[in-house]
Amino acid sequence: AVGTEMKLSGLIFSSLIVAVASARSMTPMASIAAARLLGKRTPGRLVLLNHPVFKFGALAMGVGELFGDKMKTAPDRTVFLGLLARVASAGIAGAALAPRGREQAGAVVAVATAVPLAYVTLAARKRAIEGIGQTRSGLIEDTLVVAAGLAIVALAVKPGSRF
Repeated sequence: AVGTEMKLSGLIFSSLIVAVASARSMTPMASIAAARLLGKRTPGRLVLLNHPVFKFGALAMGVGELFGDKMKTAPDRTVFLGLLARVASAGIAGAALAPRGREQAGAVVAVATAVPLAYVTLAARKRAIEGIGQTRSGLIEDTLVVAAGLAIVALAVKPGSRF
């Protein structure tokens, strides 16, 4: 049990970012892109994260998702494409936030919990919609999720590190 505990302890940020991905699929990638644009280095090494198209694309998709979620026609996060986006985002973010050399383990931890947690966050959002409406509940969820994504990435990146 101690060996397993030590192996998982280094994956805390990979585990936490899944909660963000479960609610907003693009926010983990947008948070990492923002850190990369500020010259910060994530613990896990993924060449994809260095490409300018990825950085600006992830930011644009993150912002777009925040607006799109408020639409009455927005599908549930548990439709196939929504789950696929969450799995992909969680996997990439989980790998990026894992310690160097443990990227695959970080991705596996994140991917394994992305789908079940999407159902949990959807149930919570539906309860909030019943109580305070779609737009207000979405704005509150956005605030919490974006803040959590930025905080997790800020804690995971190496202080003062640059490329």
